[in-house]
Amino acid sequence: MGGVENYTIKDLPEEERPREKLFKFGPKALSNSELLAIIIRTGNRKYTAVELSQRILSMDKSGLRYLAELTFEELTQLNGIGKCKAAQIIAAIELGKRLASFNMGSRVKVTCPQDVVNILMEEMRYLKKEYFKTILLDTKNNIIAIENTSIGSLNSSIVHPREVFKEAIKRSSASIIIVHNHPSGDPAPSKEDINITKRLVEGGKILGIDLLDHIIIGDGKYVSLKEKNII
Repeated sequence: MGGVENYTIKDLPEEERPREKLFKFGPKALSNSELLAIIIRTGNRKYTAVELSQRILSMDKSGLRYLAELTFEELTQLNGIGKCKAAQIIAAIELGKRLASFNMGSRVKVTCPQDVVNILMEEMRYLKKEYFKTILLDTKNNIIAIENTSIGSLNSSIVHPREVFKEAIKRSSASIIIVHNHPSGDPAPSKEDINITKRLVEGGKILGIDLLDHIIIGDGKYVSLKEKNII
């Protein structure tokens, strides 16, 4: 097969072709590499699409997380991944993230920390820097908006109460919930996290805007400072 420039899924025996497996058994029957092979469609001179997908996912022990963290530029540096394949992968990952927070199209009522986690976990769990978000709520705890308040370094996110409450005042929010991620994957609150939370609680009291919770997102895990009785 040395004369073939791009190996495709069709080069595999029919029973091993991911698309045919999906037709017959459904998507849950496919491995991660088989699903990725369907997205990238073709291989290169050396590998089929499935083999290329296996090589990409085996480059790091975190597998799918590694793939989700790669930027467009980083993807195109991988052997066998050009601009078109990189765009297909990025688009599929972004679609998955949007689907995870699909219910944000309408007003969502927050009744517990898990409601917030369901919306933001997939968006924030793989971020390489600390992102600090402010969720603005109305009097019935419906979400008005989710604002990006600050982006920090790998170690800390610089947050000033003025920035946190600025949009809340502008949008006439009755209360807020703040959310940030820990790139390490461990959501345990730091001393800095606790201190800024207490500072924001006091600022909210002065402004008449309650801080209902501070939720820290890790890799598939979270901590609610409200549930920890820190707020």
